[in-house]
Amino acid sequence: MTIRPARPTRWALIWLLLKLGAIGFGGGMAVIALLERELVQRRKWMSSEEFLHGTALGQILGSFVTNTVFFVGYRFFGIAGGLSCAAAFMAPSVALVILLSWLYFTFHAIHSMQSALLGLNPVVIALIASATWSMGRPSVRSWAAGGLAFTALALALFKVNALIALFTGAVVGLWLGKEILSGKSRFAWKKEAQAFAPAGAGYLSTGSLTANALSAAPVAAGPMMPTLLGTSWIFLKVGLMFFGGGFVLIPVLHHLLVIQAGWLSPKEFLDGVAISNLTPGPIAVLATFAGYRVHGVPGALIATLALFAPSMLLMGLLSHFYGRLKHLGYAQDMLAGLSPAMVGLILGAALLLAPGAMHGLPGLALFVAALLLLTRFRWPPAFVIGLGALLGMAGWIR
Repeated sequence: MTIRPARPTRWALIWLLLKLGAIGFGGGMAVIALLERELVQRRKWMSSEEFLHGTALGQILGSFVTNTVFFVGYRFFGIAGGLSCAAAFMAPSVALVILLSWLYFTFHAIHSMQSALLGLNPVVIALIASATWSMGRPSVRSWAAGGLAFTALALALFKVNALIALFTGAVVGLWLGKEILSGKSRFAWKKEAQAFAPAGAGYLSTGSLTANALSAAPVAAGPMMPTLLGTSWIFLKVGLMFFGGGFVLIPVLHHLLVIQAGWLSPKEFLDGVAISNLTPGPIAVLATFAGYRVHGVPGALIATLALFAPSMLLMGLLSHFYGRLKHLGYAQDMLAGLSPAMVGLILGAALLLAPGAMHGLPGLALFVAALLLLTRFRWPPAFVIGLGALLGMAGWIR
């Protein structure tokens, strides 16, 4: 006889997710493990299978941790439960980013804060590099996947819109299929040689049209600061192409906010990445920092809501119909193509930001040490960033 999992009350679930949102340091998979322990093992509110389904569906668009939280809330209390649980989980991080953004933009001329940020910058590059490594190992396992990653890296280094690389990965994934991209097919070499070229010839012009359409709104207006409505539209567009988790958001926002619009300087953007990593929530709260730069607290809230709106809408649909989507092969093929493209984009973002982040041999040494702590010793990112800030304040990085 199957034992039905216990059912929480609405407020018990919201309170639990509020607490987990305040202590969930360590990155996406660390938070997923924490959620699984509390929801499945300890409280037995969900079966392990259902929790894994929610985590898998959350990988499609937006922050997969926030999407998983939405899925949990939806399964118990419908759309209102999904939204309230996601809001409770995100609230501590958003509030902390707003506070840190106010301190940064108000007092960044203070020597102690500047010194701390000098120590943070090499750690941020190490964080991005470690994400490249952890995502690249399972994603780039064939010549076709390697070609996609290299193409995305080249596009990033030439400062081409990152959305083109994502669109490319999706099209090639649908064309080749996950078996070839994962290297499991015995005939991968022959199929790749035949299929990769026509796929590449067709998607680039379409991807360029997509990128031009996405760039035709307030972003293209130059360094002028947009209205609140313009800000919401810009981050809504980013949310529509927010595939692959928070680190993929870095090159997209870097292109839009630094290269294209000029709202943030490269140094401010790098500092924003560091500030977003100081919080327990997803790195997507970088949008909160950018929104605060444009319009203060209202801009921070609008940017955050707009960024997450598309993924929340999609998760509402997927949560409702997820029983029928368990074996959807096309979605798996598309994600197989997106993954190596994301790896290339993330590596490109690290290489573009690195020259402004390293400050001589001490900065390089801190980068190497931070990379080892993150990848070899599995330190939580917040601890490594705190260490970098302390070294900066101590004057070790100049």
